Amino acid sequence: MVADTRTFDLHAEACAFLAGLRSKGRSPNTERVYAGRLALYLNYCAERRIEWWRPSFMALSGLQQWLVTTPLPARSRRSPATAAPRYRAQGTANAVMTAVTDFLRFGALHGWVPAQTAGLLSEPKFLRFLPAGYDDGERGQWRQVQVSAFRFQVSEPGYEALSPQQIRRMIADTPRARDRFLIALLAATGLRIGEALGLRQEDLHFLASSRSLGCPVEGPHLHVRRRTDNPNRALAKSRHSRCLPVTPEIVAFYTDYQHERTPVAAAAETGMVFVNLFRPPLGRAMTYPNAKNVFDRLARRAGHPARPHMLRHSAATHWLREGVDRDVVQKLLGHASPLSMDRYRHVDESETRAAVDRAQAWREDQ
Repeated sequence: MVADTRTFDLHAEACAFLAGLRSKGRSPNTERVYAGRLALYLNYCAERRIEWWRPSFMALSGLQQWLVTTPLPARSRRSPATAAPRYRAQGTANAVMTAVTDFLRFGALHGWVPAQTAGLLSEPKFLRFLPAGYDDGERGQWRQVQVSAFRFQVSEPGYEALSPQQIRRMIADTPRARDRFLIALLAATGLRIGEALGLRQEDLHFLASSRSLGCPVEGPHLHVRRRTDNPNRALAKSRHSRCLPVTPEIVAFYTDYQHERTPVAAAAETGMVFVNLFRPPLGRAMTYPNAKNVFDRLARRAGHPARPHMLRHSAATHWLREGVDRDVVQKLLGHASPLSMDRYRHVDESETRAAVDRAQAWREDQ
């Protein structure tokens, strides 16, 4: 929800927009992020006496520039006064402007925002170079598309992946069995963090045969199911359930975790797989912020970035590099479109070196 900090009244239109996201099945994490971005926009308008429902082109352009030129607050009160100021990246500003654009378009649809304002949000663009798989029509009539009018041109950051050595080091340096299991599970299966946090014990079929559980799938595996009633509000992105095989090593990590979990009596009261074991409220299902704290500690300990999605990228990159069929990788990752696979194929230095060496073979033939 979004509320006025002076009167504590709910902002009806913003709350309705967030409810619309919820009705579309967006994750609670997405809803929370959008709420923060809308609050940022509404505060910006209130401080400058801008009517949020009908901002001018100059007002929206000013917001875009303000996002990248205004220093961010200090991370904590302990930050030294001489510390260099921090600014939002252009990519972050683009994400805020996307939320504002979606909000205003939602308002136009419901009659809160004038159509003239909605018309400011996009502009035509002719596609000189077509994205892979894009159909521009028989006569090229679909080469002109509508794009955001308030968006910085930023370079593609690419997708960061971790090497097998880095992943092994992260697991070895982690003192808690629960966290070792989480890291190994994400790295071995390519699960999204929301899918992992939403796992219930009934989803883990880690026996050689699960026929006694009514499951015909042979070998250790787990089921990914989308649920909207998880107590931690974790949500699987895909609406389609899928089954993922796991290795004996993953089962061993899970066994270690069970030994760590069993002494915590409160953990027995929930069927969620990942729960709080080390600080109150004990036994409560791990949340997104809990997982972020775990990976922030891992990053500090390892000396390099460590985020849950990097393990997913690492799994996908490893599978493709080892020659696993793209359709199989797509099914493992739970992607609806095969075009989503292109981002995961990272070329490393050893591959480029091998390609150059092969190209130099002509010298040996002289």
